[in-house]
Amino acid sequence: MARQTKLPLADILPLTAAVNEAGHLTLAGCDAVELALGFGTPLYVFDEETLRHQCREFQSQFRSRHPDTVVAYAAKAYLGRALAAIVAQEGMALDVVSGGELAIAASVGFPPEGIYFHGNNKSEAELREALDYGVGRVVVDNFHEMQLLNSVAHGAGRRQPVLLRLSPGIDPHTHAHTTTGTLDSKFGIPLPTGQGEAAVRQALEMPGLDLVGLHVHLGSPVFDLEPYRQAVRAVLAFAAEMGRKHGLRLEEFSPGGGFAVQYVEGQAAPAVAEYAEAIVSALTDACGEHGLPMPRLIIEPGRAIVGRAAVALYTVGASKDVPGVRPGADARSGRPSGRRFVSVDGGIADNIRPPLYESRYSALVANKALERRRETVTIAGRYCESGDVLMRDAELPPLEAGDVLAMATAGAYALPMASNYNASLRPAVVLVRNGEATLIRRRETYDDLMRADVWPLE
Repeated sequence: MARQTKLPLADILPLTAAVNEAGHLTLAGCDAVELALGFGTPLYVFDEETLRHQCREFQSQFRSRHPDTVVAYAAKAYLGRALAAIVAQEGMALDVVSGGELAIAASVGFPPEGIYFHGNNKSEAELREALDYGVGRVVVDNFHEMQLLNSVAHGAGRRQPVLLRLSPGIDPHTHAHTTTGTLDSKFGIPLPTGQGEAAVRQALEMPGLDLVGLHVHLGSPVFDLEPYRQAVRAVLAFAAEMGRKHGLRLEEFSPGGGFAVQYVEGQAAPAVAEYAEAIVSALTDACGEHGLPMPRLIIEPGRAIVGRAAVALYTVGASKDVPGVRPGADARSGRPSGRRFVSVDGGIADNIRPPLYESRYSALVANKALERRRETVTIAGRYCESGDVLMRDAELPPLEAGDVLAMATAGAYALPMASNYNASLRPAVVLVRNGEATLIRRRETYDDLMRADVWPLE
């Protein structure tokens, strides 16, 4: 293997990222430029070592503080068959939110008892699929679902273990579109309004349900530890009250997920150990205060497992200079004022997060990984939307057509929200390990675009 040299963004890129003698970014020993040439772009490259490290880090940090902890990977961040198999191999549980995610898990034989089925509007068909597969827990989100699941389970002669998802009225101080723990949210049964107590009472009376625990999820990404402590205190106080009034036995408790990752320099996320210490210490204190035995703890990291593990590769194409649109913006650098647009061959069809959530990313030029020169550019996508911008005012080496742009921390929520906008083809995905790259999802074809069409019309 060629001599490796440390490169910029080392704390944001996958653990195996380095630079070789050609000055190219490498991932698990694979040259990113060669990956782009061999598999085409846009290309999402997942580093297996980073994936497995994150699985093990969450399990070790939480279980060292509370041995009875289940770490369930939140599949909505990204799920494919290869990833589901890795999660199972690492002894993790799985949090799914649809029949489709359940089907992917089932296709690789994911242990059903380790599956937690979420969602605010599960269909009767999805609930039947979940019961047929034998999922370990259904996380009930509302009264309608409670009645529906009870009917399905009771009709099948079963008592399905469930957790009630509560909305505790706690603001996690993240983007409004990804905040879920406040009362003004479509998710969960409101706790402060008395509806939480009504849900507990009804669930305990239903013959098809076995109420084993309570669940909250505050939102994502949550950089602040205090909202977790507040949620633990609120739900444990509620559990103690429900125990006195209705006989609830809190066997399991989940504060959800939402654990943050670092996307840009200077905005580091808390370490896994810090999340673990905050949540487990709050749980221990609350149980002591209310005289409750320690319940099983279920946490649901998604972004924090896959976010850092992937890099998105794009090929640079056209560029455009617009003088004077930002008068004086670059005066200190001596560069002419204005905006420089540099377009790549991806954009909102493979990563809608920047326009949707105002998400920020870091990047480098894979074929100029150690280049120190910088210019301020806006990385634009290729799609017919003015909002199709991946990075604004990014400081990058001078870009030319044919360069390979590597966007870091691309593993979470980009691919699951990818689309065929402008009849584009969703990208290929590869897994890299020990100098080898394995295709785990092929790029779509034009035939794929039309496969569901009914044609010719009769």
